[in-house]
Amino acid sequence: MKVTRRSIYIIVTIIASIALDQVSKVWVRTNVKRGSQSSIIGDYFSLHNVENTGAFLGMGGDLEDPLRTILLLVLPVLVLGFVLRYIFKDKSLDNWSLFAFASIIGGGIANVYDRFVYGSVTDFWYVKLTDTLRTGIFNVADVFVTTGMIILVFITLFKKKAKPD
Repeated sequence: MKVTRRSIYIIVTIIASIALDQVSKVWVRTNVKRGSQSSIIGDYFSLHNVENTGAFLGMGGDLEDPLRTILLLVLPVLVLGFVLRYIFKDKSLDNWSLFAFASIIGGGIANVYDRFVYGSVTDFWYVKLTDTLRTGIFNVADVFVTTGMIILVFITLFKKKAKPD
């Protein structure tokens, strides 16, 4: 593989997202009592320490092995590998798309790493704006994945279509 500015941009984004996520999780595991809840900004933003054995919002955490292993470890690794291959091969992707895909890959790798090493993913942030407008408990990797997805949606919705000749 030829090392280009583009490939460095992809790799740095992936590594940075993994590093930020893992550092934050180590800090939470070390400094926040498991199962605790601390207010950061009133009732709107709080810090927790929970172990999520499932995926998004705990989905799949109660599945039996080997289905759980396939859906939460094997399948994500395959998908992340295909997306990584895609962004290295498709030279037409703009920088925002590259950042979005690399963020998704980095966040995905960070959470898969936790599932593999710890058997669960450490989640710690919770946002509650109203009783109906609130999040589940999430982590930095989830922020990278979600941000990447939002960027891709905006790119898709607002992409300027090439004018026919």
